[in-house]
Amino acid sequence: MSNAHTPVLAARRGRDGARPGLRLACVAAVAALPLLALPYLSGNTFLLTIGTLILLNIIGALSLHLIIRCGHISLAHAGFMGVGAYACVLSVMRLGLPPFLGLLAGALAAGALALAVGPILLRLTGKYFVLVTFLLGEIIRLVLVEWEGVTGGSSGLSNLPQLHPGLDTAAAQYYVALAAAALCGAFCIRLLRSETGRAIDAVREAERLTECTGVPVLRLKVGIFVLGCAMAGLAGGLLAFFMRYIDPTTFGMADSLNLVVMNVLGGMYHVAGPIVGAVVLVALPELLRGYVEVQRIVFGLALIVIMASFPGGLAGIVQMARAALRARKEARR
Repeated sequence: MSNAHTPVLAARRGRDGARPGLRLACVAAVAALPLLALPYLSGNTFLLTIGTLILLNIIGALSLHLIIRCGHISLAHAGFMGVGAYACVLSVMRLGLPPFLGLLAGALAAGALALAVGPILLRLTGKYFVLVTFLLGEIIRLVLVEWEGVTGGSSGLSNLPQLHPGLDTAAAQYYVALAAAALCGAFCIRLLRSETGRAIDAVREAERLTECTGVPVLRLKVGIFVLGCAMAGLAGGLLAFFMRYIDPTTFGMADSLNLVVMNVLGGMYHVAGPIVGAVVLVALPELLRGYVEVQRIVFGLALIVIMASFPGGLAGIVQMARAALRARKEARR
């Protein structure tokens, strides 16, 4: 092939490689418009509060998604959110840090704990990892309950400071949560679409084979574990500032299970999965609020039907539709 054709082929490859990113950017821009306009379309404080909770849960679910993509399901994730929330609040109330620096302190505290325990935990696999993280989550919860002089014990901490005096409205909190969720989502998408993301998926599918190719598996998993837990700490800090009250029950085992269910419901191995799962799992109980007597029953049945109908998660519906269209086109040929 002549050298004259080489730049043309390179340009074509560049355009082809850029198409998925461009398509993703267009989808994100279209999705952002109604989210940005929500406070103007509806000034309902209740709806904005639910929207804020959904966005905070998206951050938590995305942070766990990074760990799940490595092949591990952690039941201590809400505990790391609690570490971040308490570290954030205490650094502001006791050390006098500005709230935004407090958020950074909370994320660093959760990440530091993950760095301390990660090299030990991530040598375990399967049910052993799940059981040990369950115990770690309970240990964190008990420390928060028993360390009354610092954490306030089971009574928690109340009258927490605001993130900023100008961010005391539901609309302002919604926009802060939206910005944080957008940044975390963009970071996760960029990470998982990079060479590191492909290495993460390879570790999940065939850990020993990936290690034989020269990938530092344990170092990679520890790094992703630290990143995921630091993001969880950020979500915990934001939740503390918005609710202006925290206690150990806010970060219990049920909350860790909810984050796992969000990933399973939306799709464990698709980056859109935790986003879709968080929206459904937070919004669905609110839609059923008028049916108090049967709310839990209907909610449980809805989750069972969704999981049974879409084993790959709700985010896999698009892929299923594409596969069906391709099968039809091939059948017509």
